[in-house]
Amino acid sequence: MKKILTFVSIALIGLTAKAQDASQGLKGAWFVTSQFGYQQTKTGDAKNTNLSVIPIVGTFVTPSVAVGAGLGYINMKSDLGSTTSAKTDLFVIQPLARKYWNVAGSLYFFGQAALPVITGKEKESDTKISQFGLSVSGGFDYFITKNFSVEFSYDLANFTSTTIDPKTGDKTTVTNFGLAHMANVDSAYLVGGSNLTTPLAVGFKFIF
Repeated sequence: MKKILTFVSIALIGLTAKAQDASQGLKGAWFVTSQFGYQQTKTGDAKNTNLSVIPIVGTFVTPSVAVGAGLGYINMKSDLGSTTSAKTDLFVIQPLARKYWNVAGSLYFFGQAALPVITGKEKESDTKISQFGLSVSGGFDYFITKNFSVEFSYDLANFTSTTIDPKTGDKTTVTNFGLAHMANVDSAYLVGGSNLTTPLAVGFKFIF
């Protein structure tokens, strides 16, 4: 039993040391990644689709903290049968900061805080949409090699302020706070139920 415990202890110490060495090597490194999100809901003949692609560039300012910014695109579409009832094209600018914690070996957990600014238009009704807020998310990052990893992230909480400016009628501003992906439903009626962002995102990260 003592031999088993000794072996396990040595293995854990070696694994931790290896992870720390890899983590120390990230300070000053730059990374490029792209968060991809997709969500679709169907009810009878009604279909709502939400697609987001946000490329991100950043750098590690410490072995476990990274800062960066994303510049991306969101497309939301609502169809009723063969007819498109709403189509929204949005552009995203998103400064962000991340904190990493090693879970085991090449697997890391990270927490992310971002300040997304979203602007665009719903084309069918010619309605302008703008939103800014604070988004907090968590995720896992698995390093396949020292220069390449796969990451999964999920929204935990959001604060948003959305302004809806129709071609005719009064401008509306909605401020909202919610857990998970519930915060962005404030403008859902514009696109038949779609949210401005998708709750789950996957990305591939290159480090150099």
